[in-house]
Amino acid sequence: MPITVLIADDQAMVRQGFGALLAAQSDISVIGDAANGQIAVSEAKRLRPDVVLMDVRMPEMNGLDAARAILAAGFDPPVRVLMLTTFDIDDYVYEALSLGASGFLLKDAPAEELVRAVRVVADGQALLAPTVTRRLIADVTRRRARRNPSPALNALTPREREVLELIARGMSNNEIAESLFVAEQTVKTHVSKVFSKLDLRDRAQAVVLAYESGLVTPG
Repeated sequence: MPITVLIADDQAMVRQGFGALLAAQSDISVIGDAANGQIAVSEAKRLRPDVVLMDVRMPEMNGLDAARAILAAGFDPPVRVLMLTTFDIDDYVYEALSLGASGFLLKDAPAEELVRAVRVVADGQALLAPTVTRRLIADVTRRRARRNPSPALNALTPREREVLELIARGMSNNEIAESLFVAEQTVKTHVSKVFSKLDLRDRAQAVVLAYESGLVTPG
């Protein structure tokens, strides 16, 4: 089955351009679009796409509020939200990651990066644009981090804390496995336990928690 996508952006040219690019992929099907946040929410509920490409700044309802409404609906299977932004430092994006969005991508990213992003997010992984993630996390967490370890981290074993730290540093499961000299399946088991113990939706939320709790420091 192809990955189904809903595109939400107030600029018609952006919707058409992204739509044409994604529709040209054999494994992706664009099933709808929306010109504002309210329409995005109603269309997401009606169409149940695998992925919503959500512009941060839109009229009627902004992308953050629309993402919150979609993610709070608790669809099964889940509807993943990938935020789109023109700005590389944007508190809206940070909030979106905190509430459960699967990541963010700059609108001027190369075409192949957009296609890859949709596939990654549809697969249940987080997508944090590598060119801006460090600056985004550092900028926001300097102002918001508690600087003390979260009590929730006490539920993790030392190895699970280590895995969480490596997730926060942007490593994939395969890279973590190589770093810890264990099998990738073992890493997947650790990641699953971390998410369960900390009540995390995905890797994006894991990154935010790790920085906020002080487990990983910006820089």
